[in-house]
Amino acid sequence: MSNSLNINPMSLEGRTVIVTGAGQGIGRAIADLVVALGGNAVIADMNSETLAKAESDYPEGRYLGVAADISDADAVQSLVDSAVEKFGAVHGLVNNAGITRPAMMNKLTLEQWNQVISVHLTGAFLCSQAVGRHMIERAQAGDANPGSIVNISSDAGVQGTIGQVNYATAKAGIIGMTMSTAREWAKYSIRANCVAFGVVETPMTETVRSEKFADTYLSRIPLGRWSSPEEAARPVCFLLSDAAAYITGQRISANGGMQMAG
Repeated sequence: MSNSLNINPMSLEGRTVIVTGAGQGIGRAIADLVVALGGNAVIADMNSETLAKAESDYPEGRYLGVAADISDADAVQSLVDSAVEKFGAVHGLVNNAGITRPAMMNKLTLEQWNQVISVHLTGAFLCSQAVGRHMIERAQAGDANPGSIVNISSDAGVQGTIGQVNYATAKAGIIGMTMSTAREWAKYSIRANCVAFGVVETPMTETVRSEKFADTYLSRIPLGRWSSPEEAARPVCFLLSDAAAYITGQRISANGGMQMAG
């Protein structure tokens, strides 16, 4: 058996990954798996208490928590600079941070619209730009594997949703941003993909999973259950790893079959 068959293609050994909005839920599960696969996790979150708790949960020297507003360009650049200073380089970015401000479209305020767009879409752009510039510099210096970007989208960005036009629009924009990023930066061997989730067991989906709506949603999911955050983390880390070395510009739908592409 060749040595290549003994290598784990999902390994993130020695790699540093920034995960935004990683204080809980999907983001925290992604950071956990990054560390389990040998990588270093840089968690960006607004909650400093959450960051302090995470530090006690991770191996010494494998974690950095940064309190950052990702809709602020200076804060994002400081986040990337801090990660590079501590670990030497950034090899992966997961644009996971998100919020919801539900309201029917005719009642949605401009503030509610701007809040969601700012975190999901502007935040993902600013983080991708700052990390991308760093990766491009390394590529131009001869690094053949400068890194991978994974954006978190949603089925709402593909099929729309009732009561969250701001969220659906942001998630649709994430898909377009992913493809544009992949096309622009392929010449530097920087990959960009996105994972679109259905219903994951997180605080953000409590209403959907409530007794009032659960049966309706579960009836549309062929696998017949919600995703756990741990399951959600796996396709993300796959796309960060060398197992996905020839995959870029793609959307993986991790939704239990609720939305199927032809």
